[in-house]
Amino acid sequence: MTDDTSKQMLDVLDRRVERRNERRDFFKTAFGAAAVAGAGIGAMSMGSRASAADPTTPTDADVLNFALNLEYLEAQFYSVAVNGTGLAASVLTGTGTQGAATGGRKVVFTDPLVAAYAKEIAADEITHVTFLRTALGSSAVAQPTIDIGVSPTGAFSSAARAAGLIASAPTGTAQTSFFDPYADDNSFLLGAFIFEDVGVTAYKGAAPLITNKTYLEAAAGILAVEAYHAGLVRTALYSRGVQAPSLRTSADAISNARDSLDGTSDLDQGISPTTINGGSASNIVPLDNNGIAFSRTTGQVLNIVYLNNASVTMGGFFPAGVNGNIKTSAAN
Repeated sequence: MTDDTSKQMLDVLDRRVERRNERRDFFKTAFGAAAVAGAGIGAMSMGSRASAADPTTPTDADVLNFALNLEYLEAQFYSVAVNGTGLAASVLTGTGTQGAATGGRKVVFTDPLVAAYAKEIAADEITHVTFLRTALGSSAVAQPTIDIGVSPTGAFSSAARAAGLIASAPTGTAQTSFFDPYADDNSFLLGAFIFEDVGVTAYKGAAPLITNKTYLEAAAGILAVEAYHAGLVRTALYSRGVQAPSLRTSADAISNARDSLDGTSDLDQGISPTTINGGSASNIVPLDNNGIAFSRTTGQVLNIVYLNNASVTMGGFFPAGVNGNIKTSAAN
């Protein structure tokens, strides 16, 4: 590679970083301006809008705080897997009961591509937490208690057991099998797969609930990032599944387990090859018949993260529930 070529590549990378920073600065400014103008997301303005309408209708603050709970979960998982440490204490405070994220450890990646993907996703998810907290200001909820450990009765193991990836103990005996998403590259990708498709459907489902256009644009931006993440994880699983078909089978089983929790039969889709125009094709993007990504209600999202298809307020990855006004899963 010549010096001129190297310089050109560095210039391109520098410009990409500059554009990313400019976009982040733009949204920070936009949120600040909206708040000053009275269209902000403070507790007073949000509370008055809710009381003037149906008190059960979620406010913009409710919706973004619901998203913040999910971002806490994703950011903690990726941060621990990549860095060996969780989020800084300064970004965990807020309204509601603050809890700790327990379990997990740094993954010893053997594939440099998977390691690079994981680092980028971790950085993005951590930024989503700080971004939403800044947007919400004093209305931001604290991080709730989060389980990202690998115990036989923990959330990851329970999710894997529901998908049939690990064995269930006989009735009346303690569970001993466990799923460890930090064990290796493939296990990490399967752990990430549990979250990523859910994040995309959660943001799309929440979009109609947001009334302020500034916040809607920001949420759409996060949705796009989550979709990139989901596509990346699905692509990595699909390609690695060429050599290890059981990896695709495992991802499909996780997808089916999500459907069993949210009360649908075909909303979720695995990653095994599909047929298009009579020929085999990949199944990277889960879409409906109109080529549109699926949506989940907040209740359906909570079904999955609580690992329960009933109407409950806690469980799974959030043992004590989430913070904020949107906290109950759907009855399926």
